[in-house]
Amino acid sequence: MGCAGTAAYAVSPIGEVLCAPSDELARRLTQQYGETRLATGVRDPEQVMEVWTSKKSDDWTLVMTYASGTSCIVAMGEAFIMTPPSEDPA
Repeated sequence: MGCAGTAAYAVSPIGEVLCAPSDELARRLTQQYGETRLATGVRDPEQVMEVWTSKKSDDWTLVMTYASGTSCIVAMGEAFIMTPPSEDPA
């Protein structure tokens, strides 16, 4: 038996938040999920990528922050591991 025509959807622990004002999203990630911003990187003049992690649970959240003042959750997961940069002999 197949499941033709039936879509499977993943359930997000913070599914009610996809995009929000940046300060509101940061407050929620910090207060509700115990995450802190670990890293940021400029994607273009209007967008900054942010990596948020939790020391308690090793969960992570990837957030896109826009110059307009809105931030959106792009991806989330678990088992975040920091790896030290490899030494380049060159």
